[in-house]
Amino acid sequence: MQTKNKNKQRPREEMVATMESSKLMQLFERELKDIYWAEKALVKAIPKMIKSATSQDLVQALEDHLMETEEQVERLEEIFEVLGKRAQAKKCEAMEGLIKEANEIMKECDPGSMRDAAIISSAQKVEHYEIAAYGTLCAFAETLELEDVVGLLQETLEEEKNADETLTEVALTAINIEAAEEEEDEDVEEDEDDEEEDDTDEEVENLTDEDEGGEEDEEDDEEVEVNVEEEPKTKRRGL
Repeated sequence: MQTKNKNKQRPREEMVATMESSKLMQLFERELKDIYWAEKALVKAIPKMIKSATSQDLVQALEDHLMETEEQVERLEEIFEVLGKRAQAKKCEAMEGLIKEANEIMKECDPGSMRDAAIISSAQKVEHYEIAAYGTLCAFAETLELEDVVGLLQETLEEEKNADETLTEVALTAINIEAAEEEEDEDVEEDEDDEEEDDTDEEVENLTDEDEGGEEDEEDDEEVEVNVEEEPKTKRRGL
């Protein structure tokens, strides 16, 4: 009887070993490093949105999600641990672009409801990207039969969906209406246009990469620099 049980278990063990070394697992780990970089970048970028917002409801929503984002970083580190891997970040080009765009639009918009609406727009673009990323990671993890990992990823996915819904509620209840009722200030717009050419490039957020274990630069209140630890380039070739 014991011999038969061992024989039945063998195919299952072999299947698990195959999955762990499969191309899908390699892709899963790559995408995990990508979203890990993205979440760490957002921990540095969201405070700038909070500082620029004027609506108390929007500030509260952003502060709440900043706390969630910090927990999401820890959750990803837990997933790396479950996989027996060291937590490493791989630069997320998409998130870098979204953060840069957010900084530009905040610079271009007048303080008040107009800028608040722009912040919500930028934040929801980020949420939609994260929802897609975590949805894909969940599907990969399910196929790879990583049950513990699926649970952790789904928890984050639900948080991202809730954050997106909260931002929609904040926008629809007041901010979008107020921004629609505000009249355009032509004189202010002309002054800002004159300054844009010289100032916009200097104000855009600089994102740099570091090897794991390097020290991150301190965040500047005026310009949020996102220095996210990234895996050494020599290790990327193995993906």
